[in-house]
Amino acid sequence: MATDIKDVTHAVDAAAVMALLRGRPRLLALGEPTHGEDALLDVRNELFRQLVEQEGYRTITIESDCMRGLLVDDYVTTGAGTLDQVMEQGFSHGWGASAANRALVRWMRTFNDGRPAADRLRFAGFDGPLEITGAESPREALTALHGYLSARVDTDLLDATCTLDTLDRLLGPDDRWTNPAAMTDPSRSVGQSADATELRLLADDLVALLDAQGPHLIATSSPDDGDRARLYGRTATGLLRYHYWMADTSPSRMTRLVSLRDRMMADNLLAVAGADADAAAVGAVDPAAPVDRAPVLVHAHNGHLQRNKSTMRMGGLPVEWWSAGAIVSAQLGEEYAFLATALGTIRHKGVDSPPRDTVEGLLYAGPEGCSVIDARGLAAALGDSPPAPRVSPWFGYAPLAPAHLADIEGIVFVKDV
Repeated sequence: MATDIKDVTHAVDAAAVMALLRGRPRLLALGEPTHGEDALLDVRNELFRQLVEQEGYRTITIESDCMRGLLVDDYVTTGAGTLDQVMEQGFSHGWGASAANRALVRWMRTFNDGRPAADRLRFAGFDGPLEITGAESPREALTALHGYLSARVDTDLLDATCTLDTLDRLLGPDDRWTNPAAMTDPSRSVGQSADATELRLLADDLVALLDAQGPHLIATSSPDDGDRARLYGRTATGLLRYHYWMADTSPSRMTRLVSLRDRMMADNLLAVAGADADAAAVGAVDPAAPVDRAPVLVHAHNGHLQRNKSTMRMGGLPVEWWSAGAIVSAQLGEEYAFLATALGTIRHKGVDSPPRDTVEGLLYAGPEGCSVIDARGLAAALGDSPPAPRVSPWFGYAPLAPAHLADIEGIVFVKDV
């Protein structure tokens, strides 16, 4: 057994990772089993650097607000703003305080300095403007989409859909959308009010106008402007849908919310990969045509990237949903690849050495501090008797599920954090 595991274990580098893949995926997803550990982000940063320099990767997208991520992308591509401003305003979930994320942004800006636009690195957030405590107002996305259209579409045609004053009146104060009490009390949500219902219809009409005017908009917009307009449309409709279900009182409310979040993530990932239906609708990309975009590294929690159903407990009840990775994998097939990260210890969180009869325990017995393992080869080596699932004493760490090994291209194992 030890020899078999050693045979499928390699140092973590771009060449070893690419050797695990059946082809050249549009999206290479690297998951993490816990958030907030810069040691894991350092591994991500080094792998991305090697993928850029050796494999032609040009984009990284992470589990952060897609709208805020535009500020980061502007900085790394053009130098707009300052590093401090970007770290403070360009990330959600507190990721801007991470030294490893700061190092990533600084390195991307340095790499891009003096390069032609076509060869520059790009950054994207692929999460919605959502937090565990609630969701943002749809104002920014709706008004940005309206502004894009107003600069390019006949005024009478746009005004027949809605005016900016109409949007402002229906949106009202932003704090009624961002009330954190709405996450636990549906009656505090504005999502099923008459104003929100009308906004959902108007947002749908604005996106329809964006699609219908596709030939003209492509001719009068840069590709980046067109991509951002579709991002505004996806985000506006997604947020309004999310707010609607925040006001729901049925037992399926939380399942709906976590499913909608990952659906928004999946739509953004497909767009970054150049395979989104929105872009195809306006003629910007043919999903069936050969891919001319450089491949993308995706980084998020394992639970958002795995092909199997994701599970968690919320309010003492189990919740199951299809992750963004599962949705994207179903559409892209082998053009989506997933590496799951597993850990040996996080002693400062009370996660000590793993039991020897778990996957983590078997890998922890090896000498390597950080390694990449052929997951399917490991599954074959383990045979018909998979190891026991590991149980974490800390809620913030999600151990690897042994039953999922056959659905993972590789495991990045970090022995001690």
